[in-house]
Parts: sequence; C-alpha cells; structure tokens
Amino acid sequence: MPLVVVPTPIGNLEDITLRALRILSVVDLVACEDTRRTGRLLAHHGIENALVAYHEHNEERLAPELAERARTENVALVSDAGTPLVSDPGYRLVSACIEKGVDVEVLPGPSAPITALVASGLPADTVVFLGFLPRKGRERTELLARIARERSTFVLFESPHRLAKTLGELPAEAPVAVCRELTKLHEEVFRGTAGEAERHFAGRTKGEIVLVVRGGTRAGISGLDEVVERARGYISEGESLSRAAARAARESGRRRAEIYDRLVGS
Repeated sequence: MPLVVVPTPIGNLEDITLRALRILSVVDLVACEDTRRTGRLLAHHGIENALVAYHEHNEERLAPELAERARTENVALVSDAGTPLVSDPGYRLVSACIEKGVDVEVLPGPSAPITALVASGLPADTVVFLGFLPRKGRERTELLARIARERSTFVLFESPHRLAKTLGELPAEAPVAVCRELTKLHEEVFRGTAGEAERHFAGRTKGEIVLVVRGGTRAGISGLDEVVERARGYISEGESLSRAAARAARESGRRRAEIYDRLVGS
C-alpha cells in the first residue's frame, strides 16, 4: 500500500486535479495539518473521508504510526495549501515510509513557490528556495549576504508585517517580484526593484506573500579592501562604525569582525 502525497489549492478551490480528487475519495485515511480546513475542501468537492491531524507539533510522534498504517492501508498526505513538505510538515512521514519499505507516490499540483517564480519574469535556470528567512541573527545576515552576491533567483516566503524589513535589507537595486494572495480574489504581483517594492508596500501589506529576488547584484564586492572602502563611505554618510561594518558585511558576505577591525585600525 502506498503513501500518496497530494497537493491541494493555494487559494482557488478549483485548482485541484481530477487525480487528486479521486485519490482523496478512495484512500483509507487523509493526514492533514488542519482537519477543519481539509474538511471544507473535501466537502466542497463532495468527498467524505476519515481525517487525522498531522502537523508540526505532533509529526515526530505520529510519523512512525502513520508509516506503519501505510503498510496495510492507503494513506494520503496533504497540507493546508500547496504541496506537502515545501515549508510544510511531511518530511518525517515520507522518510519513515521509505525506511519501512512503503511506496511513496507524489502527485503533481499547486505550489506557491513555482507559481510565483513563473509569474516573476525573473530567470528560472538556477533557483534557490529559502522558505521563511530567520527573523534575526547571524543566519539571517548570512542568507541576505548570499542573496546579494550569488547570481541565482531566490524564492522565499514572507509575512506581511516583515515584508518591508526584508525588502529594506536587500540591495535596493535588486530585481524582485512580490507575489501576494496568489490565485485568490485580490492577487497582486509587483515587479520592480527591492527599493521600489519597499515604497509600494509601505504600510499597506496584507495576505500571504511569496518574494522572488534576483541575486548577485553585489557580486563584484568581494575583496576586503573594497568592502572596507564601502564601509567608510557609509560612515561618511553618517552611519556609526559598527552599523557601517554590519551593513558592508551583509552586502558582501564578508565577516563583520574583519571589516570592523580594519576600520578601527585605519
């Protein structure tokens, strides 16, 4: 018996395949993040089936049990929206099934990152999906520096109240697409630079957001001498030594400490 990974609509309830509907109607059990939300989806399409809540708070405990059930029953895995495992629960269950020799069947279907990438108009040859950025700390700084220097297209999720902060920390000239409320009634795709997007969305952002960024706009800044010189420019504009070093580090991918030490010693 297989575990079947079933994508569900990211907004518009019509965005579900005939195959997905058939699977959801015939399996023995549907594992889902929120039984109420999945229940409404199934009811919309006239489907009744057994549901079990499987989410980030219980997946470590429940994954082995569901994998064991999948040895003798047909189990479907869905998330609240889109394709399971993509910044959603499911990895532990898929991994547990593979370990137990249970077949895993994955259906194609809706995915917010892919939809946003195509809508962005940005290059899709080399793509990096980051999920949600860390809210603060070194990991966030390093990821933002990577976006600034690496010539790839980056796709990430962002919350409405943190969008302006993230846009403000990207190189102002970086090409971006802010994809808001995809497939829903108030869908919006803003294409421009990070600086333009920051101004456009200042104080007015609502809904679910996928941010697509063309990286590498600061790819030429790599030598320490060049980075320190840029930091000196920020100081001449009125920034403190510490903030100038941090900003130059974020943009170049160099370590803040080495930039700061050079500034202090010069």
